[in-house]
Amino acid sequence: MNEPFSSYSHLIFDKLHNWLIAAVKMTPNLVLAVIMFFLFLLLARFARKISLRFSQRFSETPAIANLISSVLFIIFILLGLFISLNILSLDKAVTSLLAGAGIIGLALGFAFQDLTANFISGIFITFRKPFEVGHIIETNGFTGTVNAIQLRSTTMITADGLHVIIPNKEIFQKPIINHSLTPLRRITLTFSIPMSDKLKEAEQIMTDIVTGMKDVVSDKPQAVWFTGIDGGAVKVILSCWVSNESDDAYERTTHELISKVTTSLKAAALI
Repeated sequence: MNEPFSSYSHLIFDKLHNWLIAAVKMTPNLVLAVIMFFLFLLLARFARKISLRFSQRFSETPAIANLISSVLFIIFILLGLFISLNILSLDKAVTSLLAGAGIIGLALGFAFQDLTANFISGIFITFRKPFEVGHIIETNGFTGTVNAIQLRSTTMITADGLHVIIPNKEIFQKPIINHSLTPLRRITLTFSIPMSDKLKEAEQIMTDIVTGMKDVVSDKPQAVWFTGIDGGAVKVILSCWVSNESDDAYERTTHELISKVTTSLKAAALI
């Protein structure tokens, strides 16, 4: 009974002894691997700090600067980890890590493809700058002031005070009207007036109204056109350009034009 127990004890002792010898032999490599990883950790922190400074100079969006610095930090950490594993002769572990990372990345890419699309679209929007915070834009059926541009979504505040959060993918893939980058905007009114022999008088009244409007740009074309006859009415197109500096210039001028033209033509018994 003692002989089998003794043989097993010798086997266990030999195994532990071999492990101890291997551990002693690997101690210099282990120390070197730890030192190397620690150096790369310091290098990663330094690279993150420097890249954050430079990114903030080239990009006004904090999210982009943080993204670049974080990516560099992770790259240096992974380099340090792989080099440390190679020093410990754990090549198979490095290969397994790379294969696992590739599989996980592929799975996450399929699972979060919308999130990835929004993320990439946010980066393009940030660098191309089709709009900035404070601009009035129109996209996806909403019009409002840009309140925040993030990597995943953009927040707008509408004229009603509503906060609208739109995924960046939807903004990037669809047309954007940036009213803040448009210094002038054209107003075109189409309506009809009764046919009479006072069309010249009606034209003069409408021309005087347009000329006297505050926000109408005087050095841009202003026109009153009679474009056709529909039964007993004459079709009219009135057009002018307004300054787009204030938020409500277009709406206010359109309102005033309709009000003044209607009132003046009625007063002259032309409609």
